[in-house]
Amino acid sequence: MSFAENYHRWILDIFQPYLGSRLVEVGAGTGAFSELILERRPASLSLVEPSEMYRILIERLAGVKTETEVKTYNSIFSRVAHEIASAGRPDSVIYVNVLEHVPDDEGELRAVHETLAEGGRVFLFVPALRWLYGSFDEQVGHFRRYTKPELEGKCRRAGFRVLEAGYLDLPGVLPWWIKYCVVKSPSMEPGVVRFYDRYCIPFIKVAETLVRPPIGKNLFLVAEKV
Repeated sequence: MSFAENYHRWILDIFQPYLGSRLVEVGAGTGAFSELILERRPASLSLVEPSEMYRILIERLAGVKTETEVKTYNSIFSRVAHEIASAGRPDSVIYVNVLEHVPDDEGELRAVHETLAEGGRVFLFVPALRWLYGSFDEQVGHFRRYTKPELEGKCRRAGFRVLEAGYLDLPGVLPWWIKYCVVKSPSMEPGVVRFYDRYCIPFIKVAETLVRPPIGKNLFLVAEKV
């Protein structure tokens, strides 16, 4: 998904009205989404990445000119949450295609709640619909796919008030189901991602901005610490 720039910009556009200036991105990966965040010029951005992609992330950031204070952590969030908070509690913590990889997602959300400043917000983008769980989810280590009521409930139990939530990418549901639930393909080809991102996502974004779909391949949520 690092090739899906239009998709990532769509997600960030949804998050933008709620974003603060002291940001944390959990599961930053190779930094594709991080670069888009830096274009918005936040005061600070802490990037957390536990995998071998951390090396690529560091190399990528070395080529980015920014006035934003950037810190990186080669760890999981729960292990560095106290260190991040001690340097100044963030007002925004972002998870894009990450929470589904966390075994104890409610515990993770409680850790975010504890780390955030008063009134701080958590931003989530996750795979949606349990019946779409297929071969690719297994291949990349997803523990789950979410429904909107389920994700909202977990956030509320962690101490958040949900500000906005909804499904995205209705047209992607059927192709995903066929490829990963019926055919059981184990891979996601970069060429296919580029094509869908370049030629389909701009039209889907316009349509779903006008009319929120009842279901979708993915789910976003913004919630506030109370």
